[in-house]
Amino acid sequence: MSAERMLQQIGLLQEFVKLCKGDPDILHQKELKFFKDWLEGMGATVPPPTEPEETPKQPKEEEKQETKPEPAPAPEPEPESEESDLELDNTGVIEDKDTELPEDGDDSKEVTEEEMDSANEMRGQAMAAFSEGNFDEALKLFTEAIKINPQSALLYAKRASIFVKQKKPNKAIHDCTKAIQLNPDSAQPYKWRGRAYQLLGKWEEAYHDLTMATKLDFDDLANEWLHEVTPNAKKIMEHNRKYERKREEKEIKARKERMRKAKEEYERAKASASTGGAGGFGGFPGGFPGGMPGMPDLSNIMNDPEIVQAFSDPEVAAAFQDISQNPQNMMKYQNNPKVQSLINKMAAKFGGKPPGGPTM
Repeated sequence: MSAERMLQQIGLLQEFVKLCKGDPDILHQKELKFFKDWLEGMGATVPPPTEPEETPKQPKEEEKQETKPEPAPAPEPEPESEESDLELDNTGVIEDKDTELPEDGDDSKEVTEEEMDSANEMRGQAMAAFSEGNFDEALKLFTEAIKINPQSALLYAKRASIFVKQKKPNKAIHDCTKAIQLNPDSAQPYKWRGRAYQLLGKWEEAYHDLTMATKLDFDDLANEWLHEVTPNAKKIMEHNRKYERKREEKEIKARKERMRKAKEEYERAKASASTGGAGGFGGFPGGFPGGMPGMPDLSNIMNDPEIVQAFSDPEVAAAFQDISQNPQNMMKYQNNPKVQSLINKMAAKFGGKPPGGPTM
């Protein structure tokens, strides 16, 4: 730090000390509590704050009305349950507690043509067992075929259809999801997964899957199931849109209320600062006491939010105490960005030089 710069900053501190001497009440501001505590700790006696003169008078009728507290807003009605206005037809819905997943094949396996032929032959045997009502045998054969050719979406979809017949929708959803990953353009896995969702009462999911199945390859059975799930799905989608609108309106209302309160707080702080209220440092609107010409308004300086925020930092407050005790200690903080930032900002408020201080 140059000698000129150090002298400028020492001059700034000198002016602040002069200000405190001119009006000791400034030391009772909450922002300077650390400085007052330090002075008292060093054995100094800080004069008690000046008691404001009281001029009691009878408030006018208008003032009484103005200070009358606003009535508390009426409590908002308790929001009705988001499920209270939903009446769904849950006929045919089941509870599937079977969480064990079916056995898959190795996705990384390279399948030869011979293996594809073998898997297709086993698929034919599985379909024959299925047509005879031997579901367990059919599942066993489909699983063996999937192990031989794990890249076949059709094998997963066929096994899923048996799980649906057995009222095992969780296993069916697993197989259909696997089949869609292998071939997203196949209608069969959407059809059977939509039916599985229907069994579980997941109406929206069933609606979307069955709609996709009929678009990819129209199927009378898939279309029939689609018509069954549509009324419930439409009710849920409209219900969700309704409550989403309510949530958005509530958020907008809350945002407006926060803005209103922030504006009121800003106006109060602004009025307090303009009249030298407790929010400032010393309350000297228009300049320093003693009529020092060319001096900036201290209330504007000390009401700067960045300066106030800086003084709230314990490290900065301790450094300022140290510098106040001995201005030469300022050299110790020339590499501390937080302390230097505060000193530079306060110096800038004084026009870049210490008014009345020494110059080089």
